[in-house]
Amino acid sequence: MATDLDAGSAAPDFTLQTETGALTLSALRGKPVVVYFYPKDDTPGCTREAIAFSCLKDEFDNIGVTVIGISPDSVVRHGKFAQKHELKLRLAADEDHAVAEAYGVWQEKTLYGRTSMGIVRSTFLIGADGGIVRAWRKVKVEGHAEAVLAAAKAI
Repeated sequence: MATDLDAGSAAPDFTLQTETGALTLSALRGKPVVVYFYPKDDTPGCTREAIAFSCLKDEFDNIGVTVIGISPDSVVRHGKFAQKHELKLRLAADEDHAVAEAYGVWQEKTLYGRTSMGIVRSTFLIGADGGIVRAWRKVKVEGHAEAVLAAAKAI
C-alpha cells in the first residue's frame, strides 16, 4: 500500500467504471485532474463534499481541470447519489478499493470504539504531466473544495 504519495510523486494510474463508462486517469494526461476519495455515497459529510465540488464544476472546467470523486460504492449507487443531489461530477466505483490502496487512503479507522478498514477522506491535485502537485489528507469538508480550486488555479 502506497502511503507516501505527496507532491512530486507520480499519480498511480487507474481505470474505474463511472456512470458514463470507463475512466482511465492516464487518458486525461495533458490537463490537471483533481481526484478526491470519500467514504460513502449519501452520507452527510460525503454529500456536502460532493455538492461543494459540483457547485464549483464550472470554475474547474474554466481552468481545464477535471474533478473525479472515488469511493467503494457501486456505479449504480453513484448514479442514484448523483441524481438525488443533482451532482455534475464523475463518480468512479472502486469497489475492491485497489485504487484507494494505491493512493494510501484505504486505512484502519476507529469510530465509536470499533475498528474497521475504510477510506480516509483525501484529495490529490494531479498536474498535466501525471505528477501529484498537492495532497490533502484527513480532509475536513468545510471550505475544502474552494481550497482545492485555489490550488488548481495556481498551477
